[in-house]
This record gives sequence, C-alpha cells and structure tokens, in this order.
Amino acid sequence: MLRLAVPNKGSLSDSAIAMLKEAGYRTRRDPKELVVTDADNSVEFFYLRPRDIAVYVGSGTVDAGITGRDLLLDAGSGAEEVMALGFGASTFRYAARPGEIADVAAISSRRVATSYPGLVAKHLAQAGVQADVVRLDGAVETAITLGVADVIADVVETGTTLRAQGLEPFGEPILRSEAVFIRRPGTSQGGAVEVVRRRLVGVVTARHYVMLDYDCPAELVQEACRVTPGLESPTVSPMQNPAWLAVRAMVPRAQTNRVMDALYDLGARAILVTEISACRL
Repeated sequence: MLRLAVPNKGSLSDSAIAMLKEAGYRTRRDPKELVVTDADNSVEFFYLRPRDIAVYVGSGTVDAGITGRDLLLDAGSGAEEVMALGFGASTFRYAARPGEIADVAAISSRRVATSYPGLVAKHLAQAGVQADVVRLDGAVETAITLGVADVIADVVETGTTLRAQGLEPFGEPILRSEAVFIRRPGTSQGGAVEVVRRRLVGVVTARHYVMLDYDCPAELVQEACRVTPGLESPTVSPMQNPAWLAVRAMVPRAQTNRVMDALYDLGARAILVTEISACRL
C-alpha cells in the first residue's frame, strides 16, 4: 500500500486535502485524525507537519507527499519534486533596513536570521557569500529590531509585516515557492506514485481549463479550431445539417471570454462553457 504524507495544518493543509478529495481519494473528516486508510485506492495517508514531510519522504518512511518547495529545498533530504500543484504560492526574499544593504554580496560577514537555514546557506554558498546564518523558528521579522541579526530571509507576500518592522526586501528573490508533490527516488511504489501524479495532474488541469462546446459553419471549422486547439486537438462531429459541425475543446479558464468573443465573430453559435470536475490526461 502506498504511504503518502499530507500537511496536517498550516496554509497548505486545507488546499492539499481538497485537491486529494477532487482526485478521488478518501480524506480525513476530523482534524485530529493522523492516519487515514483509503483501501479502495490502496493509499495510506499520514497527516504530518509540513516541515517534516520532505524528511519522511527522503528517508523512505513514506513514499510520497505534499509540501512546499521551500520546505523541500530547506530539508535537503534527497526527496525530489514531481510536480507543482498550483496553490500555496509565496516568494522567499532577503530584507533589511532601508538603504543598509543593496544586494546579496553585501550580506558578507553579516548575520542572517531565517526559519530556513538549509535553503539560505545553500543560496549564500552559491553566491559566494560567507555569512552567519541564525536559525529562528518564528517571528523572523523582529530579529533585526531585537539585535539578533542584520538581515532576515523569509517568505514575503504583501510586505506589510516587513514595513511594520521598518524593513524592505532587497536583491532578487531567493526562491518562488508553491505546494509540490514529492517522492522518494527509487521507491518500490513507483507505479502507485505515478497513479497519484496522474490524478493530481487531472485536478490541476480541470482547475485551469473549461470545456467549450459550439456549433460552427463547416467552411470555417479550420479557422475556429485554431482559436480552440484544445490540449491535443478539438473534437469535431457532424450535425444533421451538413452545413454545420459541432466542436468540443478545452480552453484555458482565463481566456474563456476572449475565445468566446472570437468564435462568435467567426460565426459560431450555441457556445456553451462547462466546468470540468476532473480529467485524466
């Protein structure tokens, strides 16, 4: 049976559970549940701290899991990213008092406070910068005010918390993170991991695409299909009236209105948009 780790709390937890549910898996009903067995799909889910998941996967305690890319890279556990999941986006950056530090090179010989010491140490080493990395488990933004560090490295979303502490980001982002599906290289459950991956790809695709059905004059179908190429190619079916054809294609959700307008201008009619609950590619 495949052993899969899921965030038990935090910003990734609810979205990860919702995605697994959409993928057809049984999920926990009570936040206190730590282990859920889905016998129908031969998967055992372990609800663990997001920061620990990459360690468990890398050590082989579990075969695969969902965590943040930042946590995966910080762990240095040997687990590998299989695919991005499209939620939990964040940007990881350095910050300091305005005007004090302009770029990463200027961090040399300074103290850097962070909750991600592995990730930061690796980034500094790649930049050829020697600095003292100070590990903190939380409230990193106050480290400079309290005199613990000269620079911080942390997740930056709106920047409101940084500004409240009189700080501002500098330099290029260290990392753009999001939730990822990870696996243990060489796991004997490789086939089962691939099944989960395909299902998750189906959910991600369904969230980003809609199904578009429309009737098109036969002489314009080639031009219409260029507007709606689908993931591989659209489905074109004959209608009782030979002058018209029925077309079905998946289109990016964000482009739906623009595509519908273009089809209407071409002469297509009866344009119908349908939500996709899940798909298999």
